[in-house]
Amino acid sequence: MNWVDRIFLLGTGLIAIYLLSLFLKEYMRTKNNWNLYYFTSFTVLTISGLLLIALGYGVLKSPIVVIVAALIPLSLSTGLVEEYFQQYNKPYLLFVVIGFLLLSITRFVGPHLISTIILAAVHSVAGLTIFFLPLLLVKKNRVRKDFAWITVGGTLIGIGGISLAFLKVGAPILSAEIIFTILAPVLFLMTVSFAVGFKSGLR
Repeated sequence: MNWVDRIFLLGTGLIAIYLLSLFLKEYMRTKNNWNLYYFTSFTVLTISGLLLIALGYGVLKSPIVVIVAALIPLSLSTGLVEEYFQQYNKPYLLFVVIGFLLLSITRFVGPHLISTIILAAVHSVAGLTIFFLPLLLVKKNRVRKDFAWITVGGTLIGIGGISLAFLKVGAPILSAEIIFTILAPVLFLMTVSFAVGFKSGLR
C-alpha cells in the first residue's frame, strides 16, 4: 500500500468518525434505533480503514473479511428501511438476520457455489436498497435533494464490496491489481457521499 492510499483511508476514517458523532448525538436526542444501525455500519467502516492503514491490504486475506464487510451495507440499508419505510422494517430485518447467518455459515462450511450465491444475494439486496430508497424519497419530496448522495455512496459501496467479496471467494469480477488500486479512493468517495447525504437527512 502506498502513501496516497493511506491518505485516502485516513480521510475516510476521519469522515466516518464525524458521521459516528452525528448518529450518536441523534440517538441520544431521539432514541431512534435507526441511528444505531447507521452507527454500526460506520463503526465497521472506521475499524476496517484503520486496519488497512496499519496492516495493509494483506488483512483482506482474513477469512472473516467477507462476513464483517457485509455488516456495512446490511446495517446501512436496515437503518434506511426502519427510518423511512417502517411498514417493511420487520420483514427486511428478518432477511438481514437470516442472510447474515447463512453468509457466516456457508463462508466456512458451505459449498463454494452456495456461498457465492448467498453472498451475491445479500450484497445485491442491501446495495439495491441503499441505491433506490434515497431516490424514491427525493422523488416524493420527503427529504432534501442532497439526500440522493446516499445513492452515490451506495453505488460505490456496491462496486467495492461486491468486487472484494467475489475476489475473496475466488470468482473475481475485476483483477486483484485493479481492485487494490481503486479501493482506497472508492472508500473515500463513498464516505464523502454518505456524509453529504446523511447530513442533509438529519431531522
